[in-house]
Amino acid sequence: MPMTTDTGGAQTAKVAAPGIMSGAYLWITIGACALVFLGAFESLAVTTVMPAVSIDLAGERLYALAFAGPLATGVIGMVVAGNWADRRGPVAPLYASVALFVVGLLVAGFAPTMEVLVAGRFAQGLGNGGLMVALYVVVARVYPRSLHPAIFAGFAAAWVVPSLVGPTVAGAVTELWSWHWVFLGVVFLVVPALLMVVPALRGLSGDGDAATPWAFGRIGWSVLAAVAVLVLNLVGDIPGAGPVLAAAAVVVALVAVRALLPAGTLRARRGLPSVLLVRGLAAAGFFGAQVYIPYLLTERYEVSPTIAGLSLTGGALAWSASATVQGRMGVRLSSVAAVRIGTILVVAGIVLALAAAVLTAPVVVIIVAWIVAGAGMGLMSPRTSALTLEMSAPENQGFNSAAMTVADSFGSALALAITGVLFTGLASIADPFVAVFALAGVIALAAAVLAPRVIPRGV
Repeated sequence: MPMTTDTGGAQTAKVAAPGIMSGAYLWITIGACALVFLGAFESLAVTTVMPAVSIDLAGERLYALAFAGPLATGVIGMVVAGNWADRRGPVAPLYASVALFVVGLLVAGFAPTMEVLVAGRFAQGLGNGGLMVALYVVVARVYPRSLHPAIFAGFAAAWVVPSLVGPTVAGAVTELWSWHWVFLGVVFLVVPALLMVVPALRGLSGDGDAATPWAFGRIGWSVLAAVAVLVLNLVGDIPGAGPVLAAAAVVVALVAVRALLPAGTLRARRGLPSVLLVRGLAAAGFFGAQVYIPYLLTERYEVSPTIAGLSLTGGALAWSASATVQGRMGVRLSSVAAVRIGTILVVAGIVLALAAAVLTAPVVVIIVAWIVAGAGMGLMSPRTSALTLEMSAPENQGFNSAAMTVADSFGSALALAITGVLFTGLASIADPFVAVFALAGVIALAAAVLAPRVIPRGV
């Protein structure tokens, strides 16, 4: 045991602080990261195989909805799970969310049509949205604040294995067997992951404030926001009235989401509101571009699904590596610096992908672009998670955790819906990939400009 000397010259034992992999936190850390791992695997895998799925099920028209849909319904799951956790603790919403996620996987895995697959994706979104909120509340209740940056770095690092094998395995499974098994295979991994978490959940049942009312108003707003995003996906290509209906859907979605976020979020008020806005904008820019990376490679470069999947591996690895680095640096790297540098890297990666699309650059340029963007997300995302909990009181941890994940999912869903409208609307008159990457770059640039506002003035 390391020794230190006090002012009187006597030696005293210096007790090492417990880490997230110490005995007290070992299983909850492994289990929680395993659940994040499964969500990460599914996200990367579906992004890889969706071009093949849309061709097999003749569902090109619903391509964007297959991504935006689960993100939109995830907003509902997040709000319900956050309210539920504030009332009764995180255990029941965690179990219910995992069950919904499994149901969605089964429906999508056995889907005979694109419409059924999208319905399964909706259920996945409900479950995955609630799952992430419940896990954030578990972190707040189980881990001391000093370990929050480390466990959130662990969540980000849970993308390491999926990023290494997820896209490639998904592509190989699709080529050798069927894309159906990309969904069904995950089902067999969910239960063991949940069982690892169960021991740490004992004592958390009812660990909430029963006096906290059901926020039916917020739940209603979440439904309206989700419906507006889904409508946006479906009306954008209607001749004549499409653009007007799409604009109206965007307005309704933004009005509805205001009630789900802390006051001042859409106005970029300093502190927590700006933390959530910057996080949402960065996610919107990153994921709004990412889902079209494999599509670009299979459509324009005519590469196989396996190779297209590899294009995402570099970005996910960079995300995990930079998240680990920022976790180890701790206070030596300020949160505002991590967020500023991270958002700038996201912008740089998207701009490089845009340049590659314009110039029809070699595939390696696109891979490098996504490594840069992924490194930026890995740097800023864990710090915005830690800042959110740091700025939250125990009685609103559920609401703020839900708001954080709402910012992620709503921003990404709205961006995907708009890029979907652009992609289909411009396909016959311009390069749709250039339009998508340009919009994503503008959104990410807004995050970079607002990044300094994540810290209240005078702090």
